[in-house]
Amino acid sequence: WVRTTVPESSAAAAGVTAGEPAERETSTMPQWAGSCWYYLRFADPSNDRLMIDPEVEKYWLPVDLYVGGTEHATLHLLYARFWHKVLYDLGVVSTKEPFRKLVNQGMILGEVEFTGYVDTASGMFVDPNVGEQIMTEEDGAGGARGREMKLSEDDVEKKGDGYYLRDDSPHVPEGQSMPVKISARAHKMSKSRGNVINPDDVVFQYGADSLRLYEMFMGPLRDTKVWSTSGVEGVHRFLARAWRLMEGDEAFGDVEPTEEQVRSLHICIKKVTEMTEGMAYNTAISAMMEFVNDATKWEQPRPKSVLHTFSLLLSPYAPHIAEEMACRLRGGDEASIAYEEWPAYDESLIETNEVLYPVQVNGKVRAKLMLSKDITEDEAVASAMADENVQKFTDGKEVKKVIFRSGKILNIVVSK
Repeated sequence: WVRTTVPESSAAAAGVTAGEPAERETSTMPQWAGSCWYYLRFADPSNDRLMIDPEVEKYWLPVDLYVGGTEHATLHLLYARFWHKVLYDLGVVSTKEPFRKLVNQGMILGEVEFTGYVDTASGMFVDPNVGEQIMTEEDGAGGARGREMKLSEDDVEKKGDGYYLRDDSPHVPEGQSMPVKISARAHKMSKSRGNVINPDDVVFQYGADSLRLYEMFMGPLRDTKVWSTSGVEGVHRFLARAWRLMEGDEAFGDVEPTEEQVRSLHICIKKVTEMTEGMAYNTAISAMMEFVNDATKWEQPRPKSVLHTFSLLLSPYAPHIAEEMACRLRGGDEASIAYEEWPAYDESLIETNEVLYPVQVNGKVRAKLMLSKDITEDEAVASAMADENVQKFTDGKEVKKVIFRSGKILNIVVSK
């Protein structure tokens, strides 16, 4: 079929003689056609006889998890399913569907843009609802009655659920009635809006680990999220704090961890393990931040075994710094921790006989006390009354009522 002759109908247009030897073009599919079944070749990449060996296909397929943006629903996901169903009809694959589970990751929008609306006649700022309306109305001279003014974050302040023009902004015109509400919106990143964040710039300033960690810390994986460079600075500081746990000659050593240190570690292992498996990466990072907060307060030298386990928990999220941490903890051994076993937690080490009680006086938290989980109401009140800060708000006042919820809260209501 490939080798043929030039048909008479095409000879003149091609500038050749009819009947000459010719070859038909076989590369007629779009290049992305191969991506519609690449998951088959991942399982059997060296097979030069079949798309995939039937035994290999039955072992590996269907794919357990497919993660993609919502745009994949009408692109790769749709066409991969088309191809897979044809291959199923042909007997190449044994499953009707190629993917067991689909997770759509949310889109990351550009940074919040602040826009004020100005009445062109008066030169004064107006409410965004009014501004959007007068932007579409003519002023009688061929122009619009309103215009937009782009503002920086320094020009605005958050009040309640909205943003308002700051009194000291240089853009406030003389005679302006205050307060002035400002439109605050995040838009899809695009070159036309000029709001595209170049990841190379972020990596250059903060490092690849900070960028990677921030994208996972922004919020739930499936949610649409708004980019904030100040947020990158926050996770960058967290990584710096984690690194400082090992700075100094006496920062860590081969010491036996205390019961509280072991408990803190195993709480972290449990949370990070469960949250990672559930793809709740932001809460897993929060758990690691809590651990670092605890570990920062520990006396030096800190237990090397505990810090090494923490580096394993951090490694899927910030692999570069985690490898460096592990290397330092092992005295320069550069063997990768990527091949080490994931740490397991012991539920019995997490349990505690104490509970953190928020102690309220007239509904406002005045202290937080670690008390026995089996404590009685009278004992809890006595412990609270012995607290110096609680005494400031109860001395000389009559206790009218006590609200006690075992293991949860203590609220002491006193006379005013």
